[in-house]
Amino acid sequence: MTHAQHPHATHQPTAVARLDHTVVYASDRSRSAEFLASVLGLEVSAPFGPFLPVDLGNGVTLDYYALTDEPIQSQHYAFLVAEDAFDGTIDRLTAAGVTYYADPNHTESGQINRLFGGRGAYFEDPDGHNMEIMTRPYVRP
Repeated sequence: MTHAQHPHATHQPTAVARLDHTVVYASDRSRSAEFLASVLGLEVSAPFGPFLPVDLGNGVTLDYYALTDEPIQSQHYAFLVAEDAFDGTIDRLTAAGVTYYADPNHTESGQINRLFGGRGAYFEDPDGHNMEIMTRPYVRP
């Protein structure tokens, strides 16, 4: 069978690469992983070496790693959530006493944004990472 006759010959990957995991530095990996998992309605997985993973359910994990000998540099993490899950996420933030904001600079407290026809909000995790939830992906030029 030649390459052209092979049944998968025209199958091309839809992406060059897919993110598999990323490390999230935390002063207390359990506290931070549990925080995010509870906000997003997820579970913390079993430890994997020095990492405590939160499986996002799309083949990507956030691997929390305790960084105790230097300050945590704030990073930004954005999560696409289903429209019907957004209100529950906001409710969990409110129940945990976490302020959410409509903007990434955290000036519009207790408000959401409506970017790209969806809804979104920003909040801080226990180490000051700027987390974002949104129901529509950003429209890029």
